[in-house]
Formats: sequence, structure tokens, C-alpha cells
Amino acid sequence: MNSTGTVTGVAIVGCGNISGAYFRGLQRFADLRVVACTDLDADLGRAAQERYGVSFVASVEELAARDDVDVLVNLTPPLAHESVIANLVETGKHVFTEKPLTASFATAAPLVAAARAAGVTLASAPDTFLGSAGQTARAAVDDGLVGDVIGVTAFVTHSKAELWHPNPGFLFTRGGGPALDMGPYYLAGLVNLLGPVASVYATARTGATVRPVTAPGRTVEHVEVTIPTHSSAVLEFASGVVGTVMASFDVWDHELPFLELYGTRGTLSLPDPNDYDGTVRFRPHGAESWQDLAPVISAFTAATAEASLPLRGPGVADLAESLHGSSLRVGADFALHVLETLDALALGTDGVRRDLTTTCTRPEPSKETWTQ
Repeated sequence: MNSTGTVTGVAIVGCGNISGAYFRGLQRFADLRVVACTDLDADLGRAAQERYGVSFVASVEELAARDDVDVLVNLTPPLAHESVIANLVETGKHVFTEKPLTASFATAAPLVAAARAAGVTLASAPDTFLGSAGQTARAAVDDGLVGDVIGVTAFVTHSKAELWHPNPGFLFTRGGGPALDMGPYYLAGLVNLLGPVASVYATARTGATVRPVTAPGRTVEHVEVTIPTHSSAVLEFASGVVGTVMASFDVWDHELPFLELYGTRGTLSLPDPNDYDGTVRFRPHGAESWQDLAPVISAFTAATAEASLPLRGPGVADLAESLHGSSLRVGADFALHVLETLDALALGTDGVRRDLTTTCTRPEPSKETWTQ
């Protein structure tokens, strides 16, 4: 339970593919209870009702009218986020949304301001940095294990969606692309470790303009590409750390790391930031091998059957805790800053350094809040 001993009621808006990860993951928090869901596709909503034992209602307005709902969790597609979040904020309920906040920084900023004016707490994924790997790396940085951090690299490579998604077209149009698809996990992880970004210099281009789709059960034979698919950037953090970031749907096969930090005492290597858990490794200068760091908190996905994966939920729990006085680690200012950085990475900066207009507070270290 949280510090007040109360239970926070949660309702899911959007019962598509990712919803199962939330329905299952939120069950790991004793102070959260998923009580209802809605979806424009009634069949999806009723299927969730039957599978997870929650009430299905026909509209957001019905969810908002319920006294047992405190937080609305938006799992709709990115291009719908702007209108959906605006609607959710107007209900007066607190809102957690899947990443990104919206399809662009320009459309997200007014929503953040509207939520603040309405007295509504708006929070956003990614929250994976709250997990074991992100917090173990955070402790290593905070404790000075790597020394002063000089540089960092991040490589966001192709998810090969054409091979497994029946219609991946949304990834290759506005609101998609490698920076907005997987990039949020990397950038949120970096801001957790190093604090806010001050400036970005980036360049981007488009690879193949038509992509064949070979996924089993595909509903299209190809998708057209209308956005850049390969971006590289130099990030200067407010702390002085210099970052090199690549986000690409054109890097299919590689031997690149996910995230590495380079300090005056050694190198820190992180696992896939799309996951909560994984092994963080450290190699001191002059050492002949890497050493695995002991996790500082328990794995979120521990003691779960393989069929239950993936799981999501720590960010919703973080929002709920903040309603009772705890620090909000995945707040709108944090997500908006990450999105402005990703906007610059995704589209390029026309050959000039772009000083960012937003900043944020580096999130406080997390604590274990889920049941095992």
C-alpha cells in the first residue's frame, strides 16, 4: 500500500495489443486496482472485460463518471494522443499515457499546459528506467563508480517490424520513425542517468521509400515511407556530458551496444532500455574483463511465467504515489523534454545546433513498489 493505505482506481483507455502488458503488470501493485476499460472497438473492450475481469464501458465519459476511477491510462495509437489526452484531461481525472506524449513536441506542449491549468497530473511512459537495470546504472553513476561521465553512446536500431507486424505502416509515417518509436526508452534512460539535454545537433535522411512486408498474417504487402528513417545526433547535456545517438530503421544487423557511459574510471554498459530488467556491466580502466553489477532493486518481471511477458505498470504506480506526496518521476515536464530532444533527432536540425527550450528535473532514484 502507499503511505496513506488507500487504493488507487485505474481505468484503461484503449484495449489493443499493449493493453495486456498493463492489465497483467498493474496486478503487481497492491495499491492499484484496474476497475474498468473502454475502446472504440467494443469487441476489443469486451474481450478485455472477459479476460481480466474488469468492467467494459462504451465511453471515456462513463469512465470519468465513476467514483472508483482515479487515473486514466491512455493506450491509444500515437497519432490519436493529442485528441485523446485533451479529452482525458477535461474529465478532471489524472492521466498516464503511453509514449510519446503526442506525435510532435509542438502538439504536446499545449497539452502539458492544459493539464497544469486544470490541476490534473499528467504522466507518461517510458517508465522502464524505474526498473532494475535503470536503477542499478543510476546507482553506479551516483556513487561515482564510473568517475566523472565524459561521454555516452546510444544506438536505436531497427525492430524489423516488417517481419512480424501485419501492418507496420504507422511506424513509417508522422508519429512514427525510429526516434519516436524506440527512442523514448533510450532518451528517458539517459536523462535519468545524466539529467536534461541542453542542445542537439542532428542530421537525418530517408532510406528505402517503399518497404515490403513479409510478416505472417500480413494485411498489406508493402508500406510507403514518408519520414526520415536514419538519424544521427550529438547531444550536449546540461552537465557537460557529450552524447552520440543514432536512431535507424536501416540498421538491421549490427554489433552495437544499446547504451554505454564512458567515465574517468571506467565504462558502464546497459541492457536494452525497452526492458525493466537485465544485467548492467562495468569495466574499470585497465581491467581485462567486464563485471556484472548486483541489482539494487528486484526485477519487475521476476517470478512471472514467460506467457505473462511483457509487463508494464511502474509509471502508473509512480503517478499514484505522487498523488499522496511522493516525487513524480515520469511527469509531463520530463516527457516533454524527452520529446523535444527526440523531435530534433528525428527531423534533423538543418545543420545547426539547436538549443532546447525545455528542461526538467532529473528523476529521483526509484524504490521497489511491486509485489513479488
